[in-house]
Amino acid sequence: MKLAFDAYAFTYSTQNRIIPKQMKQKPSLSLGIALLPVVVLVLLLSLNVGIYGDDALSGSNQFMLLLGGAVAALIGFRCKISYKEMLTQVAENLKSVTGAILILLFVGALAGTWLLSGIIPAMIYYGLQILHPTYFLAACIIICALISVATGSSWTTSATVGIALIGIGKAMGLPVGMIAGAVISGAYFGDKMSPLSDTTNLAPAMAGGELFTHIRYMALTTVPTICVTLLIFLVIGFAQQPETAVQTDSLLVAIKEKFTINPLLFLAPIVVVVMIAKKTPPLVALLIGTLLGVLFALIFQQPLLATLSNQDMSWSGTYKVIMDAITVATTIETRNPLLNDLFQSGGMAGMLGTIWLIICAMVFGGIMDAIGALEAISAALLRWAKSTFQLFASTVASCLAINITASDQYLSIVVPGKMFDKAYRERGLAPENLSRTLEDSGTVTSVLVPWNTCGAYQSSVLGVSVAEYFVYAIFNWLSPFTTLLYAAIGYKIKQLKS
Repeated sequence: MKLAFDAYAFTYSTQNRIIPKQMKQKPSLSLGIALLPVVVLVLLLSLNVGIYGDDALSGSNQFMLLLGGAVAALIGFRCKISYKEMLTQVAENLKSVTGAILILLFVGALAGTWLLSGIIPAMIYYGLQILHPTYFLAACIIICALISVATGSSWTTSATVGIALIGIGKAMGLPVGMIAGAVISGAYFGDKMSPLSDTTNLAPAMAGGELFTHIRYMALTTVPTICVTLLIFLVIGFAQQPETAVQTDSLLVAIKEKFTINPLLFLAPIVVVVMIAKKTPPLVALLIGTLLGVLFALIFQQPLLATLSNQDMSWSGTYKVIMDAITVATTIETRNPLLNDLFQSGGMAGMLGTIWLIICAMVFGGIMDAIGALEAISAALLRWAKSTFQLFASTVASCLAINITASDQYLSIVVPGKMFDKAYRERGLAPENLSRTLEDSGTVTSVLVPWNTCGAYQSSVLGVSVAEYFVYAIFNWLSPFTTLLYAAIGYKIKQLKS
């Protein structure tokens, strides 16, 4: 994910390694007390999902996160932590996701204008002719991996080519969770391996390592994992029954009837990808991508604009159609029901549910951090680690626990990185062991937690619930097992030079 992490206020310690300023001494809690809010939250969420199903993300899960935060706050009051201290930490957490919230809003705007301009329909149109169901899923992984390596951003990858690939795959009759799993697997591979990615820079910074040494060492686990993922998706692709897939001829005709399809429409996504690759701030790139969508709509889709404005091609009529696409909703009707499902966008308003979820998750995570629960959980895992394998396993478990409790990808790297740094060095292990494990278990698993910022984002942008894509996000859940396998057999565990 390519977001700014300035909110953590990084500074250099006496050992010339980066640590976050705000991570001061927290109260000492027992493991049982520290886990109590987590247990309550899991029970509440389980009850909620059992009753609401997929609709739980529409608001009720958000309230459960607040209730979990209230339980954590009661523990904080008992430990003499003031309301102001907890609120301050919540504010810090919310500050850390400001970029994510703004990106979500701009992604909603970009999706609306790229639909209206014909950019997404053009991607689907050409994709249906080039890609075949047998190798489509594997192609999704490769395409998303290349884009993500170039941009350093799994979020940008999902918001651009990811949306189009979902549309193409649905038109082919493939399960949407399967497509999303392939998109996410490829996007997070690229995110991990790109020197432009902030998490790829953050992990070695917390472990006291060097960026390119970290990337080379991480390739030892990451490349085999993505190869296994590709192989599995190829097998799944060959298992698909092409004759059951939707016939594409009628889809192509329906798209051409509604949109003017022109290869020049691909200039917009190319510009966005190049800008991100050139380290342009994501918000700037997404804004320019949105404005290009508006421009291309005015150039290429004038008949469509006339239809949507009820033949009112005045300045005000066109303005309303474009602003609705950006801010609220756009629905483009075709004579094909499947395309009608694809050609809908909620604009910026469509992202508000996800933003609401992120805010509530940050409240829970902020209070858990303020009362010292996160440190207590990590410290308990560290005490359990008696062998090298147990040390790696504790790191993985700590990253997973913080992704679940703090709901933030960065904290899942920062907190375990700070907690386990000394233990790795005392065992004579090179810092890249820690940085690789942080990425293999912190970065990639964040997208598997529905209320984590990454899980909420990907689910919202791709229009697929975490439950639907969880099993198919093979690269993401396989990565922690790969790093643990290497630790168990002692393969490629680099020692500190004496």
